[in-house]
Amino acid sequence: MNLSGEQAVSSMATPADYPRTLRALQPLSPLPRLERDMLWMQVLGVGRSWLIAHDTDELPLDKIQAYQALEARRVAGEPMAYIVGVREFMGHEFLVSPSVLIPRPDTETLVERALERVQNIQSPRILDMGCGSGAIAVSLALARPDAHVVASDISTLVLAQAGLNAQRLCGKVEFCLGSWYDAVAGQEPFDLIVSNPPYIAVDDEHLAQGDVRFEPRQALTDGSDGLTDLRTIVQGAGPYLRPGASLLMEHGWDQADHVQNMLRQAGFKQVISYEDLAGIRRVTGGQC
Repeated sequence: MNLSGEQAVSSMATPADYPRTLRALQPLSPLPRLERDMLWMQVLGVGRSWLIAHDTDELPLDKIQAYQALEARRVAGEPMAYIVGVREFMGHEFLVSPSVLIPRPDTETLVERALERVQNIQSPRILDMGCGSGAIAVSLALARPDAHVVASDISTLVLAQAGLNAQRLCGKVEFCLGSWYDAVAGQEPFDLIVSNPPYIAVDDEHLAQGDVRFEPRQALTDGSDGLTDLRTIVQGAGPYLRPGASLLMEHGWDQADHVQNMLRQAGFKQVISYEDLAGIRRVTGGQC
């Protein structure tokens, strides 16, 4: 968003005679109302109903300045999830930071299909590789408290974030550090392996657009054609899956056929792709 003139006034230094109530300040903001409310709720530590009931209350100058600082970050394009530090996923509120990918509604398809795969298995062993914020692993653990959920990532910083989410939401998850299957070497095989790996090609123009500009690059692209990590996961899965177990992976909008071919070539059966909320084939999997 590029602003000029009166539109940018709310991001300037605040003089003593500047409007001091929400009712007077709201029209000066370039942000949509929902985003304005979210930022004011963050600054004031209140709910939306308070904003409505107290919109004529005089606000402290330091709170107005704090809001302006957050607003300036949003105007510069920074994702709201990073500014307020949380994102809802599968009905749970996850803490997020610039060290992890922002959970997206499309990925709920992966969780929902994963739960279907283990619905008839008592105390299933589930592995989530490249766990990021822990949204997938923790959601699975909360939906299936009897499951033994293992989550891995190559970054200690990322695992710390995921562990914090598991602790806050009381999800029972075992965290392991390492690259893909190296993280769980020596463990018993799993009933289900899921992953939302980096699948954007390194030369994809979308990496320089929107929220993606602010997200960790290593969580978005494999540095190659976008299929490298998906291929690594498929080719290495065999020893880590029990007979009849499943592998499910999220992938790009145009990668379903490629991933299906990978799975078939690796000997997987009942290979199928599932559509996300937009009708795009977003998740593909098979059984060993």
